[in-house]
Amino acid sequence: MLHDGGMLASLKLEMAYFSGLPLLMPRRRGGAGIILKLQRVRPARRDRFQPLKSREITPEFLDAMLCKLRRWKFDIVGIDEACRRAGQPGSSRRFVCLTFDGGYGDLIAHAYPVLARHAVPFTIYLPTAFPDGVGEAWWLALEAVVAGRDRISLMMGDGEQHFSVPTISEKYQLFAFLESWMRTLAPQHLSGAIHDLCARYSVDLAALSREAAMTWDDVAKLAADPLVTIGSATVNYPVLRSLPDAAALREITMGRAVVQAALGRDPVHVAFPFGDSRSFGPRDVKMVQQAGFASAVTSVPGVVLPDGRSDLHALPRLAWDGRRRSLRALRVMLSGMAWPAER
Repeated sequence: MLHDGGMLASLKLEMAYFSGLPLLMPRRRGGAGIILKLQRVRPARRDRFQPLKSREITPEFLDAMLCKLRRWKFDIVGIDEACRRAGQPGSSRRFVCLTFDGGYGDLIAHAYPVLARHAVPFTIYLPTAFPDGVGEAWWLALEAVVAGRDRISLMMGDGEQHFSVPTISEKYQLFAFLESWMRTLAPQHLSGAIHDLCARYSVDLAALSREAAMTWDDVAKLAADPLVTIGSATVNYPVLRSLPDAAALREITMGRAVVQAALGRDPVHVAFPFGDSRSFGPRDVKMVQQAGFASAVTSVPGVVLPDGRSDLHALPRLAWDGRRRSLRALRVMLSGMAWPAER
């Protein structure tokens, strides 16, 4: 379910589409193109409580999206080509670059058959702890805890907090609150908080994380496809802002080194974990540049500008909200109409 603000935003996008304005927008508003951020692709679930639904789409929606992009005459390109076009003068055809974050196993089970059938390039940004079987998908564990209990207690700071969440609406509110709080914690404190919750409410964090993730065999299968680019997303997918300099640099460089060792190729593209402005900063942009990455993508919304006007080490992406079922909203966003005009 979309919250009230999300419903209003969706309504505005629908109205903009039917106004015809997206097709009349000046070429420069749409820039050179857009990088799409997707995460999970899997069949629809019937669960009433799905706080992470915004981060997933169905295979059928992905298929419809690819058909529409072709019909709208967008070039679907890989990240290398997207970077090249960002440095060139604008052309008559805009591009869309498909990227997938998280390294989820359903990518190969449900997304790859669709992508391969359409023969389109795409990029996977891989946090290497997950195919290694040691990553902690704490957001999935938090979802399982909140879904399964009407009363939840946990340590926050110096004291224990208690929450009563008998309704679905209250569960959504608590999940949003706890997820936001956990993202402010240093990694060791975040790990302690989620392990505390999982121990109290019998959620197997390790099994849940392994079940959701791709294996290295899965990654190798995808890497063998010339249309697939494997990028890095650090080792443990931390909020880089929460790390001191040495730890942040270690996450950035070790993630790249592990992919290179596992696949025998250097991943020259990287994604900032989570990618919103709360999760990384100028220090981290400088680090990925100095580490020699060709590009780094964020989750800050916007279009990629031509003529070298977009920073290749802080590229904007459109994070598609899977609760939106209408592709008309996507058409408006691709026009550049959803963001302020370039000054």
